Amino acid sequence: MLIKPKKSLGQNFLIDKNIIRYIADIAEINENDTLLEIGPGTGNLTKQLLLKRPKKIIVVEKDKNLSKELKYNFDNQIQILNEDILKIDEEILSKEKMIFFGNLPYNISSQILIKWIKLKNLNSICKKLILMFQKEVADRIISKFNNQNYSRISILSSWRLEIKKVKEISPNSFYPKPKVKSCLLLLEPKKNFFNFKNPKNLEYITKIFFNQRRKMINKPMSQLFKDINYVSKKLNINLNDRPQNLDPLTYFKLCKEYENKLN
Repeated sequence: MLIKPKKSLGQNFLIDKNIIRYIADIAEINENDTLLEIGPGTGNLTKQLLLKRPKKIIVVEKDKNLSKELKYNFDNQIQILNEDILKIDEEILSKEKMIFFGNLPYNISSQILIKWIKLKNLNSICKKLILMFQKEVADRIISKFNNQNYSRISILSSWRLEIKKVKEISPNSFYPKPKVKSCLLLLEPKKNFFNFKNPKNLEYITKIFFNQRRKMINKPMSQLFKDINYVSKKLNINLNDRPQNLDPLTYFKLCKEYENKLN
């Protein structure tokens, strides 16, 4: 059965066998590992992961036709969930830590990552994540402050994850061939991180700041706090700075201040 990639689902199937082997190898899978693969497509990576003989593979595939094809090709070797990853509760999928894999759909890759970042028990359900992003999204995820790529997702990602850029991948490795490069990232949940009352507050604060990323931060500060001079002095913030000039730690502290104000 010939499967035609769906543009609406952002499908670009990974077909480069060398890259597929590389991804499976860097995961350092052992026989006790449970793997979670998002958007397996035609199962090219799944096949390679099975060769590593993990304890279990769970795949989440939204496309009904692809799910049927995976069922036909792999039968009961893997657990197939024909569902939307944005609606799944990862915490009930496995009692053990999982290694997350994903050639993430370009159109929702940031949403998927942010959903995982906000999981309360990320550390207890996830061992590591090996994820493929569009290169420009990966550049934002790994960006440091004082850089034009530095954005909300840079801050949110660095809050919960240690991130390593592994490899840039050519459009020729996919079918259909995308117009942009891709990038493979290895991410590991941090053991120690700022505890917020609600992670949505960090999302909210970064949104306020980066909606006006080219302007000085005195305006977003005044949207969040009555006494911006007090907060800026306490956190050693220069109100003439731009949002990209503040490091992640400063945003975490701002979030704490904001949450204290809400009490």
